[in-house]
This record gives sequence, C-alpha cells and structure tokens, in this order.
Amino acid sequence: MTTAGGEEVIRDGRPVTERRLHPVTPLRRAWAPVAVLAGWAVHDLDQAQRQLARLTTTTLLIGLAVLVPAAALYGFLSWWFTRFAVTDTELRIRTGLLFRRTAHIRLERVQAVDVTRPLLARVAGVAKLKIDVIGTDEKDELAFLGEEEARALRAELLARAAGFAPETAHEVGEAPARELVRVPARVIAVSLLLTGAVWGSLVAAVVVPSVLWLVTGNLWTVLVSAVPLFGGAVTNSAGRFVAFYGWTVGESPDGLRIDRGLLDRAHETVPPGRVQTVRIVEPLLWRWLGWVRVELDVAGSSDSVLLPVAPREVAEAVVARVLPGVTVPPAASLTRPPRRARWCLPVWWRGHGIAVTDAVFAARHGLLCRRLALVPHAKVQSVRLSQGPWERVRRVADIRVDTGADKTVTARLRDAEEAAELLRTQAERSRTGRRTARPDRWMA
Repeated sequence: MTTAGGEEVIRDGRPVTERRLHPVTPLRRAWAPVAVLAGWAVHDLDQAQRQLARLTTTTLLIGLAVLVPAAALYGFLSWWFTRFAVTDTELRIRTGLLFRRTAHIRLERVQAVDVTRPLLARVAGVAKLKIDVIGTDEKDELAFLGEEEARALRAELLARAAGFAPETAHEVGEAPARELVRVPARVIAVSLLLTGAVWGSLVAAVVVPSVLWLVTGNLWTVLVSAVPLFGGAVTNSAGRFVAFYGWTVGESPDGLRIDRGLLDRAHETVPPGRVQTVRIVEPLLWRWLGWVRVELDVAGSSDSVLLPVAPREVAEAVVARVLPGVTVPPAASLTRPPRRARWCLPVWWRGHGIAVTDAVFAARHGLLCRRLALVPHAKVQSVRLSQGPWERVRRVADIRVDTGADKTVTARLRDAEEAAELLRTQAERSRTGRRTARPDRWMA
C-alpha cells in the first residue's frame, strides 16, 4: 500500500512508511560510472592516451551513446532502491543495487543532524542530511531531500533523540536559535593572510616547480609537482575563505548551531554534553590583534572548528556556552615547567603551561602557535604519568589526560612530585565531575 509520503510496508508486525530521496538524486548517482573511468585514466595516463589515440570519431560517439544511458540507468536504479523510514526506535536507510545494505540508526544514539547544501543542490532546491551517531567515525547521510523535507526530518530526529514521543516528535518543529557571533568576511580574509600555513603553501607552489624546471627541464615533472602544490595553496587560502564565509554561531535548545559557507552552505549542530575538549589556538601573527581560533573534540566525531577567528573575549564567551560554568584560565595563571626542564626541551619548554580549576584541566603548548586545551573534569576517561630516562634524571614527568574523543591532552615537563600529586587529585576530580555533570540530552 502506498501513501502520499512514500510506500507503507509491514516491519516487525507494524506498518512503516518508507520514503525515497528527491527525484534529482539520480543525476548525482549517475556520475559514478564516469568517475570509475576517470579514475582508471588518471591511474594509467599513458595507457589511456594510447587507447584514445586509436579510437575513431565514430567509435567515440558509439561509446558515448552506450555510456550516457548506462550511467543514467545506474543513477535511476540506485535511487529507486534507496529508501528510508523513521520507526518508533530507529532511522532505517536501505541502499544498494546489487548488494543490499540496511543501516539501523538508534534514535537515542543520534548526537547531531547537519544540513548541507552544495552549490548545485541549492540551485535545485535540495539539501543533504548528515546524521552523526555516537560510537561511529563516519556519518550516515540522506542525499538528497527537498530543503523543507530535510529541515522537517532533522527537527523530528532531534526531537526523538531528546525523548519526545513518536506521535508528537514531528510536531515539535525546528527549535528557535539566537545569534551569538557572526564573523565578518574581512576578518576571515585578514586572518588567512596572517597565517603561516597559507604563505608556506604559496611559496612551495612557486619555488618547488621552479627548482624542478631548472634541475630537470622536464615539463611533465614540473606539472606533476605543481598541480598538487597549487591545489594545496588554493585550499589553504581561497578554499578556506569560501568554507568560512558567513560563519555564524547561534544558540538553541538543541545545542550551538553553526551556519557557514559561500558556495556550499552547511548547517551544523554542536551536540550539548558531547564536547570533550576545547582548544583555543593563537597563531603568532594574530596575537597583536587579539584574535584566536576555537576548535572542538566531540565524542564520536572528527575534530571541528567552533570559531575560525574571533577576538579573545568573544571566543571565551562562546566557550562558556559550550562548557557551562567554565572560565578560561588567563595566561598569567598558567604555571611553567621548572627551569631544569630546559635540558629536556631547550627553548620550547617555555611554551608549556598548566592550570587546574574546579571545572577544567587546562594545558598549553607551543611558542609560535600557542594551543590551550581545556578538558572538563567530567570528560576525563583516564589520567597517566609518563617519565623517560632523561626526564627521570632531571626530576620531571608528563601528565597525560585521555578523553572520550580518543584524544590525549598532555601537560609536559612538570616537577616529578607535582606530577604525582596531579595524578592523584585529577582522578578524584574526574569522579566528582561525572557525578555532578549535566545530562547529555537535547532540550533538557
């Protein structure tokens, strides 16, 4: 039996409405056979050139006449056999033309649902839905849905993850958001110009091909080196500007929302309670302007950026929204390693520091680019003391704090007695923090 929203089937003795993706999706899937041929050609370029040289115009036209309908048929069939449904307990996504795959996504384990709109998708009025689930490295996605359908489904999934009943979840709608920060395009452009990685990639893209041309005189060798270097330079400069353009951070009951992108618009959510570590990054050339970047480690997800660039006081205010009750320790409160640590790490030992407050374990490292990591005590999974032979001679040790994001924050070169005391007290702070931590649930 079918309904207006899709096809109704019986699953586990109950009717479930399965829906298909937007009708423009076959256009995206049709590129797969073409991509396979392009990959083969790039992998063996000489052989591909020889094969093309042997083909006549008639043969090429016949090949295109076969390839285009085959690609279109593949796109249509892959779309036809892809369906999704929201049941009382999970989101099910069935895919596969020859080999069937069914993803069962438990709704209570959903930690973020992001809406992205690539440039061509925006023209077509469709969007991609990415579902971030606790315990998985890759995000499942539904590409593509109509923009309104994508937003409605996102709101329903977040409501279900927050504990709303199935019969009322679709009525909750998208939670309202209040804008906290909007990063101006001028600030983004200036920050990129003051980043060493951008200038380093640009210099490499110019110098390395020039040197290879003087040494070898081989144009092919120069091109092979120049293309990836130039691509890296573009990614580090113009590509990052396009990705960061229009960066806005808002606050809503389902977490902090991030909207960004010039060509491809992304609507992301920082799930509450899942942030394991916050890093405040200060590149050398940003310090005289008082700018910093804020990065996050989120359990079950890759590293993400909360703010690409912002004045320090603004960044600290946003950090307080991510980690309620946390105040960023000022630089003056960070204690350096003892002077004898300079024999273990000459010069760079000065860039290390540590501060422990009632809320967080904070460790800093770096001289040219300072990175201050903040780990809430409740997010500490384990704490370890490590000490190499030379460190034992100098009576210093490292304290390593492991978080739920499979990352480690290290306070290096602490006095050995201080490190032993930190090991004992941090374990107790972590136990106390977990008992008093807020629930990791939306809209709570």
